[in-house]
Amino acid sequence: MKLMIPAVMAVAMAAPGFGQVAEFWIGGGQSKITNKGIGTTSATGGNENDVQLRDGFRVNFRLALNTGRFYGHEVGYAYNRTKLRFNQDAATDQGMAIHQGLYNFMLYATPEGSRVRPFGAGGVHFANFVPPGSSAAQGGGQTKFGINYGGGIKVRITSMFGLRVDYRQYSTGKPFDLPLASGRLRQNEFSASFGLLL
Repeated sequence: MKLMIPAVMAVAMAAPGFGQVAEFWIGGGQSKITNKGIGTTSATGGNENDVQLRDGFRVNFRLALNTGRFYGHEVGYAYNRTKLRFNQDAATDQGMAIHQGLYNFMLYATPEGSRVRPFGAGGVHFANFVPPGSSAAQGGGQTKFGINYGGGIKVRITSMFGLRVDYRQYSTGKPFDLPLASGRLRQNEFSASFGLLL
């Protein structure tokens, strides 16, 4: 994460020099997790759903560079707050974080400069899963890589400001390497953002 902030700033400062259109977005929403069972801690059997990641909220920051009339690129960071649940008992819930960094290729249905721009997006990401009692700043957590895809719509409300809504699905390996974990974790983002358009 420490390397990502300078990289994003460097790209943002370089954008005007290349005649590209840059967009800075901040937003939030819901993180809904499917296939949420990540394994068991039982030494005598158990099943994949003994330990689960639960739904939560997210806060995201995105930088988009529209390098063509109908396409562009986007990098971003999201903080997700979720819960770790044991043995399907809500009383055992413990808060934990998922930090995500992402890159998406953006394909637009309307040209650059349009007031309304529906889009599709796809790309890659990493997710750092930080269990209860750990800190990402001190090297805690486990990082998994994956792909993401989705879409949304951007609306220019003034010459400098815009609103957008997004849906994404993040497909990632299951964290913590627990016994009986299988398949991929699917995290669904539903978010709205406010943007500065340059």
